[in-house]
Amino acid sequence: MAEERAEFAVTRMVRLLGVGRSRFYAWLRRRSEPSAGDERMGRLVADVKASHEASDGTYGAPRVLADLREAGWAVSRKTVAKAMRRAGVEGISPRTFHPPTTAAGPNPDPAPDMVGRRFDMGAKDLAWFSDITYLETGEGWAYLCVVRDGHTRRVLGRAVADHMRADLVVDALRQAAALRGELPEKVIFHADRGVQFTSAQLAELSRAIGVLRSMGKTGVCWDNAQAESFWSTLKTEYYERHVFATVAQARRGVYVWIDSFYNARRRHSKIGYVSPLTYERRLLERAETN
Repeated sequence: MAEERAEFAVTRMVRLLGVGRSRFYAWLRRRSEPSAGDERMGRLVADVKASHEASDGTYGAPRVLADLREAGWAVSRKTVAKAMRRAGVEGISPRTFHPPTTAAGPNPDPAPDMVGRRFDMGAKDLAWFSDITYLETGEGWAYLCVVRDGHTRRVLGRAVADHMRADLVVDALRQAAALRGELPEKVIFHADRGVQFTSAQLAELSRAIGVLRSMGKTGVCWDNAQAESFWSTLKTEYYERHVFATVAQARRGVYVWIDSFYNARRRHSKIGYVSPLTYERRLLERAETN
């Protein structure tokens, strides 16, 4: 009847079909009004879009779900995935990445592997991890070194330069030590056996600030897998989506992404889908109440 209203009068159709006119119009109203479920899905889709946009278009269903639950939604991951499909958004999946930046060199001050692929030792400042990756710019290659806490996943030190000398690692490690202040005990500083990490310059700084150098095997990327994982996130979620005209522009962009997004807001699956800074704050709060 609803489809035939353009051709036939409603009065005639209800008489011929033996249907009450009021019942037909009541059905028509119900069909045109959204159900409670439709309204809830509409609100969910809007909040899903907001979460996805706030992540610069990188979050998939697990991290969007964490955002929604923190905002008070009682919803499942499957429902969030359905809402994302309706919203026409999807997360970014990291791709396998193997940075060609490790060049072995003479090792005047060798160090053992004190990690043994146990990257999270159960508390912050027990093990830090470091590595170098490349950044392409209009001025040529730039190189980024980071120092990251193995437990909280926070980037403690970062340095970008147009070279891969030991100074690059020294700058990042000094920054990490300055950020943490007085360390409760000797921290393991783990890296690969690249020439920058085996240098006498870095060995001297490590002794001065009280960190114990640790190195994986030459050419075995799994021995520093946590650093490789960070590069995958950085490259997929930020670097490959931008173009940098200069080394200075790359430096500013990477620093902002690390400080303002990765450390402060990006939810990390290994620490309960909260950001590294939120996780460290919760650790401090628990320590103060004990």
